[in-house]
Amino acid sequence: MDSNEAYDPIPLEDAVQTAGPDERGMMTELFYAFNTVITLQAFGDPSQCRAAFADARAACRVFERRYSRTLPHSDIARLNAAKGGPVTIASDTAALLRAAQGYCADSEGRFDITMGSVVRLWDFHNGVVPPRERIGAALEHVDWRTLRVWEEPDGSDGEAQAFAQLDDPLAAVDAGGIAKGWIADALAETLAAHGIGAFIVNLGGNVVAHGEKPGGVPWRIGLQDPRDKEGVVGAVEVRDASAVTSGVYERCFERDGAFYHHILDPETGYPAETDAAGATVLARRSLDAEGYSTTLLALGIERGRAFVREHPAILAAYFVDAAGNVHTA
Repeated sequence: MDSNEAYDPIPLEDAVQTAGPDERGMMTELFYAFNTVITLQAFGDPSQCRAAFADARAACRVFERRYSRTLPHSDIARLNAAKGGPVTIASDTAALLRAAQGYCADSEGRFDITMGSVVRLWDFHNGVVPPRERIGAALEHVDWRTLRVWEEPDGSDGEAQAFAQLDDPLAAVDAGGIAKGWIADALAETLAAHGIGAFIVNLGGNVVAHGEKPGGVPWRIGLQDPRDKEGVVGAVEVRDASAVTSGVYERCFERDGAFYHHILDPETGYPAETDAAGATVLARRSLDAEGYSTTLLALGIERGRAFVREHPAILAAYFVDAAGNVHTA
């Protein structure tokens, strides 16, 4: 771990619950990271599962200390605080940022990793709508093309050192719309490296399912009912793939009769106008599922369907409207 990463405590870092095996032989671990509850479930030797879970949990701590927008020593926070200067970053942070730029270019303007200057104006916890003039001023600093990522040889050991720079000193990166997909893929690789054949990784709605349950039973992922936080309107089978859902109900509030959600339009700075309450993307890589789910939600059902047909990395997509109806793509 980089020395910078060790300074920032993570909320509930030591809180972990491990249970099992249950009557089916499944082990479960719960812990808190990235402002959400992480769930790991696996079938296998209990000691093998515990070791795999421990390594996955440790990886989450490293990733959070690199990708968080709020931990002051993270790669992302230092980049945003550099006022246009270059900063050293971890090689995996560089790879994540490059991947994010690819989805920005491919999103029809619906996803921009430099929305940080706008995102930090909104307070969905307390239901605060920022002044229109502040949103307009922040939008002037949203453009993913101002982000540069590169490597230079490190003279000490011959390995390359990664750097990142925002050409606009007032721009700010927010990796929240892409990082969990990257992390979920990494955690799946960690569990597989321990020889675990059947497992599920759930990063608060970002799910990777590997293998099958005993007896050849597939993993099933529920499609949330936008009208009921505990309800579902359907389920999809997932094998060796990822399912990621973006929903307007995840962080939202009402103010003066208007509904506000956290999927912000990079053109307006306000919540995207869409007829989809939720969009679930299935892809082999969680990075793809995450990278496209926000775009599909913002595009809406019909434009989203057309987008799916043009992107073979999307295995399937499901839209849920405000009434709970499911529309496939």
